[in-house]
Amino acid sequence: MTTTAHSSSHHLSPAFPGRAPWGTANKLRAWQQGAMETYLQEQPRDFLAVATPGAGKTTFALTLASWLLHHHVVQQVTVVAPTEHLKKQWAEAAARIGIKLDPEYSAGPLSRDYDGIAITYAGVGVRPMLHRNRVEQRKTLVILDEIHHAGDSKSWGEACLEAFEPATRRLALTGTPFRSDTNPIPFVAYEEGNDGIRRSSADYTYGYGSALGDGVVRPVIFLSYSGNMRWRTKAGDEIAARLGEPMTKDAISQAWRTALDPRGDWMPNVLRAADQRLSEVRKSIPDAGGLVIASDQDSARSYAKLLREITGTKATVVLSDDTGASGRIDEFSANDDRWMVAVRMVSEGVDVPRLAVGVYATTISTPLFFAQAVGRFVRSRRRGETASVFLPTIPDLLGFAGEMEVERDHVLDKPKKDGEEEDPYAESEKEMEEANREEDEDTGEQDMLPFEALESDAVFDRVLYDGAEFGMQAHPGSEEEQDYLGIPGLLEPDQVQLLLQKRQARQIAHSRKKPDDEADLLELPAERRPVVTHKELLELRKQLNGLVGAYAHQSGKPHGVIHTELRRVCGGPPSAEATAGQLRQRVDKVREWATRMR
Repeated sequence: MTTTAHSSSHHLSPAFPGRAPWGTANKLRAWQQGAMETYLQEQPRDFLAVATPGAGKTTFALTLASWLLHHHVVQQVTVVAPTEHLKKQWAEAAARIGIKLDPEYSAGPLSRDYDGIAITYAGVGVRPMLHRNRVEQRKTLVILDEIHHAGDSKSWGEACLEAFEPATRRLALTGTPFRSDTNPIPFVAYEEGNDGIRRSSADYTYGYGSALGDGVVRPVIFLSYSGNMRWRTKAGDEIAARLGEPMTKDAISQAWRTALDPRGDWMPNVLRAADQRLSEVRKSIPDAGGLVIASDQDSARSYAKLLREITGTKATVVLSDDTGASGRIDEFSANDDRWMVAVRMVSEGVDVPRLAVGVYATTISTPLFFAQAVGRFVRSRRRGETASVFLPTIPDLLGFAGEMEVERDHVLDKPKKDGEEEDPYAESEKEMEEANREEDEDTGEQDMLPFEALESDAVFDRVLYDGAEFGMQAHPGSEEEQDYLGIPGLLEPDQVQLLLQKRQARQIAHSRKKPDDEADLLELPAERRPVVTHKELLELRKQLNGLVGAYAHQSGKPHGVIHTELRRVCGGPPSAEATAGQLRQRVDKVREWATRMR
């Protein structure tokens, strides 16, 4: 990693108790003070600050802007944000410390009442020369919020370069891992490592681990749910699988979408559990709210309907193409309603500090989007608050959850292994494109893997916290599940760990007296019950094919005949859809056959 990391000075305590609203803090947090000191010492033209979501990047940026304006280093400020809603949030935050930004600016001279403007990346893309002329006329500080969005399309990156190349100062901010593609991000420095790969180089980094240690962000408890899924493929085949069991990438996608189907039992059970968790959190944080992140508008509306049935109260629905979306977010932020449902990229524009419980109900599986989504829940207002995120037992998601503290850089060059023909980043780039679309209508995703969700159920699977796993599988509504849903909403990070260990020990002791109707659930605790990755499944399939090939040579039977015989004897679907257990059973069986022939 080439990122230059500066940790916060420990003699400067974070702003506790109580977190001031955006832009109003009269006392900077330790990392913000440290970043200011680094900037003022070096006085660079370009400065990249990477700080975890919820750490207070806006306060840092506006404090710096105020200093630069006061010392006449710059005469005006331009803030570039990813969404219309964030653009308005920046203007409101700036106004609270006396910097007046026009969030409605479109063209022409700016009123003397303003110190600058707030615009979107899309707005810069439409009229780059307009903004170039503005920064050429007066000394300008350009703040590029969530700078990775400048790489969303080639035209946006080129427009930012064209518009802001003459700027006096440029401050780039990001809170999430950089892009999975190799589009260079404007005004970001890249350094070549010993492996010959160029990676982004930050001037100041404040990661989730440091922020958690300083009490600036909440610790996140991830509650994972498995369950049995059944769906019908385009070919008319009915497939049954259990979330968390190894499957092909297509099967994982279809099982995942079956789980998220509001007509099944998985989503209602998970929403019910999430609402119970919210009730527990609200005992100590009375205004705590929940957010469901949905894949599309139809699902969002269906989830809102389910929440109304569960809670008896209406959920706020936020759709990014709805003109009233920004107002609804502000309204939800100010009241004490229980639930909001948002679609895809709206999650990044949602800044509601009272959000404490989340449901990850989308099939986007990139680390960038996941970090953005979880970032909605980590903003801390007072010490001891915890965040809870519910998610399906999908290997990629559990991997991201277990790596919350890993800092990533934007990789400009793709590493290629010897003899590797396929692009290992292709799938990730495709998903990233999907995640960055601001469309909420059907994006054609349903047409790529046509299927019909038939039924689903939910099983509490495990809890992930600080890279460790806790819990044993339990039915929804069981005492075991309630044990984890009932964890207090105000706890120090080390108390969370201790309590989870106690709950797991109690669950293991209780499982020895488990009634017969729960005997189907796995008796192993989570840390001894790993989710098998797609890569491990491929290795098993490769091993089976190798043994079948050797047995074919030995017996003279065609490969297809041997595979058919294995399915007849061992049961289960074709190898491409078989679970790890079924593949291992076939491996053992073909070895047994080969031994008999010797």
